[in-house]
Amino acid sequence: MSKWSINDARDLYGVQRWGNGYFDINDDGEAVVLLRDGEKEVPVSLQQIIEGLKERGSAMPQLLRFRDLLDRRIEHLNESFRSAISETSYQGEYRGVYPIKVNQQQQVIEEISEFGKKYHYGLEAGSKPELIAALAYMHDPNAYLICNGYKDDEFIDLALRAVEMGIRVILVLEMPSELMAIIERSKALGIRPELGIRFRLSTKSEGHWAESGGDRSVFGLNSSQLIDAVDLLKAEGYLDCLKLFHYHQGSQLPNMRAIREAATEAVQVFVNLAQEGAPMEILDMGGGLAVDYDGSHSNFHSSCNYTLKEYASNLIEVVQKHCDLADIPHPTLVTESGRAIVAYYSVLIFNILDVTKFSHPEEPDAPEKDAHEMLHNLWEIRNRIKVKNLQECFNDALFYRDQVRDLFRLGFVNLRERSIAEKIYWYLCTTIATQTAELEHVPEDLQTLESNLIDFYYANFSVFQSLPDAWAIQQLFPIMPIHKLDQEPTERAILADITCDCDGKIDRFIDQDKVSTYLRVHKREAHEEYNIGAFLVGAYQETLGDLHNLLGDPHVVSVSMENGQLTYTHEVEGDTVADVLSYVEYSPKDLEKRFRGFAENAVQKGTISAKQRKIIMEAYKAGLHGYTYYED
Repeated sequence: MSKWSINDARDLYGVQRWGNGYFDINDDGEAVVLLRDGEKEVPVSLQQIIEGLKERGSAMPQLLRFRDLLDRRIEHLNESFRSAISETSYQGEYRGVYPIKVNQQQQVIEEISEFGKKYHYGLEAGSKPELIAALAYMHDPNAYLICNGYKDDEFIDLALRAVEMGIRVILVLEMPSELMAIIERSKALGIRPELGIRFRLSTKSEGHWAESGGDRSVFGLNSSQLIDAVDLLKAEGYLDCLKLFHYHQGSQLPNMRAIREAATEAVQVFVNLAQEGAPMEILDMGGGLAVDYDGSHSNFHSSCNYTLKEYASNLIEVVQKHCDLADIPHPTLVTESGRAIVAYYSVLIFNILDVTKFSHPEEPDAPEKDAHEMLHNLWEIRNRIKVKNLQECFNDALFYRDQVRDLFRLGFVNLRERSIAEKIYWYLCTTIATQTAELEHVPEDLQTLESNLIDFYYANFSVFQSLPDAWAIQQLFPIMPIHKLDQEPTERAILADITCDCDGKIDRFIDQDKVSTYLRVHKREAHEEYNIGAFLVGAYQETLGDLHNLLGDPHVVSVSMENGQLTYTHEVEGDTVADVLSYVEYSPKDLEKRFRGFAENAVQKGTISAKQRKIIMEAYKAGLHGYTYYED
């Protein structure tokens, strides 16, 4: 066998396929993120970052944010459209808009607002709280603040007041009833709005969110409602306010063909609105720009069969062609790309707490001479295992193992003997599984045998809090050890979290040509630190995370390189037990009071001493104000 190399690790975990030039593995076998330091790109070890945080007293798990990657994604998106516009002599502009719902964290909005100024990068708000957050951070008069979602009078008034202050706020009609409400508030305040209309495309989409588009999509106007809105605008003298046409095809669109088809239908509607007399300026093509999570560059739902450059070029081409045919000026193009902007921004790092092994390559001890004959029958199988009789040996092993279990239920075999039988059985299964590779055709029983030998690696995090899409929609995230990568990973594992829930696990992983049911990992010795990273988790995961088992937000830190120095900023401590209990309507003070009363009653009864009560109360208060995750 050839010696294991760093390139083998790169191939196994696909880091150069999904990493997009932002992640790699160094010669020391550690996963690195490439951060800019001035004009240079510097590889920074994730393991080094974690060690630095531990030295500062911060516990695992940790959510690492890299603002440099956020800035570079904004840059790459805008420069891709600039390049496409220049190459095709397109006469309009591009304006990116970030949908706040994808990751509403304050640091994200602040960074996008600051770095995005050079591109007049805007924000999209789909609710009143998002609008209020956006108005506090985005004050560029040349950027768009696009308002989608339901709008009550308070929402509309706030948006109109912002227009009065010089911000380009565009109120997009999602429902027919909204139009009259906006007109009435506009008349009441004496402020003319800038309006957009969201349209339900008939073009079918693809991927997890295909239902976001099409005739049965929840939001947007159909063609009849659209014409009714135009007629109402004409009647009320507000047609000159209609400047934007918007459609949303869905999130994580994997196939460029579907994107082109939707854009073709959309630009035809845009052209017709202009021909109706509306001064159409902006074509908002919504979200959908996908992230290649698995690195396959395919139309699989966790990937995409196009690059960012192709995406921009194709949209420009479609819009330019149909506007030219209709002799309509080229509009300003808007995309509401959220996932593609923030996915790379965050990496979740968690440690492995323990391991349950099912594979047993080492031969166990033989049963005692006076052990039940079924144990000896099971033990004898090891001498008969050959490639030609693997199915027969597996059948026998399964039969005798089950016989031992039946005998245990009846009281003829004790627990120690049952334990010996289980060890022998798993050793036999491991031996049989290793020889199936020599078979031309692997029987069905032996195919499933391999999956039964996958170990559980217990990880210090909650799937439901930090990676909810892995559970809810089977989203694939790149997951790999962040160190020891210069050593061959010989074990196969499912990652079980600490929620004690049967769904609290990750058992689908990126593989070179398929979805794997296990992750290749290294053998973990007792008490050894072993850290694993889940990458590309910046989109939706923090927003959707819940409080399953009352496990709260992990610690968060932003990491950058400045003047050759690794810098930790924006450190946010994860939720304490008191925090999460307060979220579900407990009062930490009341809890402490109740427990103190219970402890005092124990003192009065003589169950514990007053000194013991002091120790117990200190432990209770320490737990109440401690991290919700496992702490050393």
